[in-house]
This record gives sequence, structure tokens and C-alpha cells, in this order.
Amino acid sequence: MSNEITKRTKLEMAKSPEGIEGPGFFATKLEDVIGLARKNSLWPLPFATSCCGIEFMATMASHYDLGRFGSERLSFSPRQADMLMVMGTIAKKMGPTLRQVYEQMAEPRWVLSVGACASSGGIFDTYSVLQGIDKIIPVDVYVPGCPPRPEQILEGVMKIQQLAEKESFRRRESPEYKKLLNSYGIE
Repeated sequence: MSNEITKRTKLEMAKSPEGIEGPGFFATKLEDVIGLARKNSLWPLPFATSCCGIEFMATMASHYDLGRFGSERLSFSPRQADMLMVMGTIAKKMGPTLRQVYEQMAEPRWVLSVGACASSGGIFDTYSVLQGIDKIIPVDVYVPGCPPRPEQILEGVMKIQQLAEKESFRRRESPEYKKLLNSYGIE
């Protein structure tokens, strides 16, 4: 039957490039393989200070199971994490600590701002609350809500996965990226 279909539609199979055929061989770009590995093995560092942290706990629990997305291993050491998840109200006194945690993370690193408080200060428009963590560190993905549902946190993680998969090796060395970090005073 497949021969009949091929004859009717006049499809021709292209020959494989020389040296790439046979069992056990697969041709792709190194950046694609590294991107796939990064996407499916993010190590989150939860920086939870209030109610968004409780929603994150629900996200890690069996019903939502963040481990299905390759983020099973939580890292509580910045040097072993590549995704910083800031959840909850960040006081201005805590800002330098958050920045230090970010700077200790190895490249490539991504930041997920979870909830209204981390993203914009939320309902706490006071002198003591940082009005968005993007004042001190660059943020890759914002998750809205007060507090956001676990499904929203999962969607934010999936957006980070898309960034991790598609990012080129050279992006972190680009003048634009260095300019972004310099705008935050990070070298």
C-alpha cells in the first residue's frame, strides 16, 4: 500500500548526507541539544517570603507536580541553581540579599517573578516594600496573581523552559546582554 501512495503522489525520499546514515546516528546542532537539556533540567531556587510560597508548595506537590517539567530538584544554594523563583513581598532591606543570591548564580540563569508583590509591590505601596524586583535584578518572566494559582506558576516555568531551549550560546556574551546587566550595576 505504501508503494501505491508513493507512486500516486510522486514522493521521492531524499538521500541522507554521506556519513550520517545508519542505526545509532542522529544529526543535529549542538545548540539544539544543549537547549533541550537546559529546558528539561532547570534547577529552581525558591525565594519565597509570603503567600505565593504556599502556592509554590502546592505546585511542587503531587497534584500539580512540577517534577514532570524537569524541575524536581529544588536547589537552596544559588551556586547550584539556574532558575530563581522570587515569590512574595520583598522588603527593601531584603533587596541586597536577593541581589546577592542572583549574582551568586552561575550563567545561564533565569528569573521568574511570581505574584503581584514580587512583580510590582502588590497591595503594599509603602516605603518599606520594594515595588518590583526588576528594580534590582533583571526578570525574564512575570506570573500575575495575588497569589497566582499553581497552573499559572507552571505556565511561568514553561515560559522559562522556552527561553532556555531557544537561547543561543552567544546571547550571554552579547553587547545587549552586558548592557542590560550594567544597567543593574552587575558585571
